[in-house]
Amino acid sequence: MEVVAPSLARLEEFFIVLLIIFFMELILVILFFVYRTEVAEYARGDLKLGLRLYESEGNIGLTNAWNIIQTEEYSRGCGEVNPSKWFVQGCYDTIETLLEKQTAVIGSIMMSIVVIQILGMAFSMTLFHQISRTGKKYKA
Repeated sequence: MEVVAPSLARLEEFFIVLLIIFFMELILVILFFVYRTEVAEYARGDLKLGLRLYESEGNIGLTNAWNIIQTEEYSRGCGEVNPSKWFVQGCYDTIETLLEKQTAVIGSIMMSIVVIQILGMAFSMTLFHQISRTGKKYKA
């Protein structure tokens, strides 16, 4: 029975792809934190534009999205006679508050992804060196 192992070229390619993805993610995170204010203002402006286009012709998807965001339970005349059911805080502020509360969870998920990527790169390079040291040729 013939032993089939990954070729050295494939292991190198796997490592390079993981490294490129890792650096792209790292650059994205750094840019996000450097330009956080600009990103927040862009998001706020985009939400305001969405409200201006609400119920305009050809924007049924946008209108439906805003309807879903603004209602928890839809009922006829909801909030017309009972102002206590009105949302006091805007959508953007609500999402921003939610993200701030979930910072630890988001950070933990990001760190887990980073660890998995680093382990994948380390394992691929370890396997690459083990195969190249033996000098054996394998069919891929």
